[in-house]
Amino acid sequence: MSTKQAETYATINIADLPLIDFAQIGETSENTIRKSLDESEFVIKWNTEPRFITDGTVAIIQVMTHQQALVLMASAEWSEPIDDGLVNAPAQIKL
Repeated sequence: MSTKQAETYATINIADLPLIDFAQIGETSENTIRKSLDESEFVIKWNTEPRFITDGTVAIIQVMTHQQALVLMASAEWSEPIDDGLVNAPAQIKL
């Protein structure tokens, strides 16, 4: 099992961001967290449950596995569709 698959992921309300001790999780700062498109939630990950969660300082919205987090990140609430004009476009071959 890879390290990523062993990690636990969680969504948290953005209002709790100042309460996060980044030394206890996989992200290093506010700049490295993933936020929902409406910026109401963010995701953190850990191998050992952080003290700020076990002591109730921060409430978890949802706990996920790595696979569940990938599905969430691909949802409309977390990812904007990419309109690069290449989807289903025929390949242009120059001769």
